[in-house]
Amino acid sequence: MDMTEANWRKASRSLSNGGECVELAATADLVAVRDSKSLDTGYIPLTRNTFRKLSATIKSL
Repeated sequence: MDMTEANWRKASRSLSNGGECVELAATADLVAVRDSKSLDTGYIPLTRNTFRKLSATIKSL
């Protein structure tokens, strides 16, 4: 899936000092996750259900 025109946004839990920064872009079918410091490495496409499970797991840590 081509995400070059996607509306990427910084995750709310990312650090504001430019350090650890995760960006998200959502489509009808998936949520894509990428490292804002390493855009050339691509992104990880996750189904919405998988992203919900991942988010819940991260929040529980």
